[in-house]
Amino acid sequence: MKGSDLFVKCLENEGVEYIFGVPGEETIDLTDSLSRSGIKFIVTRHEQSAAFMAEMYGRMNHRPGVCLATLGPGATNLITGVADAHLDRAPLMAITGQSALEKTHKESHQYIDIVEMFKEVTCWNSGIKRPDFIPEIIRKALDIATDRPGAVHVELPEDVAREDSTKGPLFKKSYPHLVMHDEQDLKKASGMIRESSMPVILAGNGVIRGEASNELRRFVSFSGLPVITTFMGKGAIPADDVHSLGSMGIKDMDHIMCGLEMADLVITVGYDYVEYSPRFWNPDGAKRIIHIHSDHPETDESYIPDIMLLGDIRQALFKLSHHCNFKKKMPGRFMKVRSRMIAELLDYRDDMSFPMKPQKIIYDVRECLGRNDILISDVGAHKLWVGRLFPAYEPNTVFMSNGLAAMGFALPSAIAASFLKPERKVVAVAGDGGFMMNLQELETAVRLGCSFVVVIFNDSGYGLIEWQEKKEFNQAIGTDFTNPDFVKLAESFGARGVKIGSAGELLPKLREALDAGGVWILDVRVDYSENIKLTEKLRNNYCEV
Repeated sequence: MKGSDLFVKCLENEGVEYIFGVPGEETIDLTDSLSRSGIKFIVTRHEQSAAFMAEMYGRMNHRPGVCLATLGPGATNLITGVADAHLDRAPLMAITGQSALEKTHKESHQYIDIVEMFKEVTCWNSGIKRPDFIPEIIRKALDIATDRPGAVHVELPEDVAREDSTKGPLFKKSYPHLVMHDEQDLKKASGMIRESSMPVILAGNGVIRGEASNELRRFVSFSGLPVITTFMGKGAIPADDVHSLGSMGIKDMDHIMCGLEMADLVITVGYDYVEYSPRFWNPDGAKRIIHIHSDHPETDESYIPDIMLLGDIRQALFKLSHHCNFKKKMPGRFMKVRSRMIAELLDYRDDMSFPMKPQKIIYDVRECLGRNDILISDVGAHKLWVGRLFPAYEPNTVFMSNGLAAMGFALPSAIAASFLKPERKVVAVAGDGGFMMNLQELETAVRLGCSFVVVIFNDSGYGLIEWQEKKEFNQAIGTDFTNPDFVKLAESFGARGVKIGSAGELLPKLREALDAGGVWILDVRVDYSENIKLTEKLRNNYCEV
């Protein structure tokens, strides 16, 4: 069979269901082969969006999402989404086309060295030089993307796609994953927790990736330990669990940092450095640390664990629970931190000022979603409010771009979430800047028959940059712009748009949109003067517990 047919059969053999992408001349053999397969090719309007959709598939299913682009500009357009998956450790496989091999040693139309270019944003990547290599390369790429996890890349030149091969897909075997944790380390970790006066758990993205939320919740129930999550770890423990102190992730010294500052022992579970640097919460390296993760920790003078329980996070928590035959009492100072974070959201539930306060918008969105429904946040000032205040109750219900912090993430991700989980309500929140970066995907959403709502935090500017500039220089520089009529824009794509005119309109309109189905855009003017007010509040009241 020809190389492209073998390539597709290998993808089918590995369980690939969808490929998101934009076709090109150098990938026409591959798309022709896909037309005869069970894999569904989802055509997007930009390659960056295709990568975000593949990333969302990987994060929701814990299996690699796959995206496709042609050579040159198609491949360069993929990079932002691939890098986003790489830093947030989402399993993803990027496929790019390439010129015939005879052109790759000299200057050629649209040719750039894509394999070299993708090295810095992938765990592994390779070009295919002969069709016989396809089965091994596909297996290796998808295994690495799953096990590490992260982004990988495979390049298929157009002549290799057309050459014949006698090879077939590799026989698929299942290998048990069992890690035997050292009993002495488990006993030592248990002893450290018992002797600690104010231990706290820091739960990160690895808990969600490793599907270890149930084990974490059981461990917390047995031990009585308080839990702080990263933004990416939201939902690992329910926000209404009495042991939940909230989520951390902003550079200002937030309330939540009081919990970490008071702690004499931090048990990190699935915590990735890229989520929130340990230099923010352990600047002098004085805190004792128990590291529970699938990976060895990064070398950092602020993060030197006393004990490492490496391997499957679920197994580590299960075994540690059996060694912790005691229950710690939640210190009153931790309870005050928890109460303060809850109050900050509830204090704005009846705020009817307009433009709307970001806290009020978040409160209304939370009111419209069930415990298992999905919120997707783009990047901007609103993301920090979502990360701090939005209560999450289940894993994989709050998604955001964190490691790379890429604007334009929300709309493509909402499309993927909508057709992957059609039984759930989906709301995407985006700033006007981030929304405009991939707005062309409204056509994709309508074409696919998606149902979700985009709530635009409209301040006619790059609000997060303005916030940082005002903190640093007491003025904003180059952050203002104008916007189109978002209602007319939505309607031009076949979606529905609503301009919210008062604070009392958002909640009923959002409920109406979610109940009606289809693609909706709600344009909400936001009062981001709250940003600087928050900075001053945290500066003046930090850790008064």
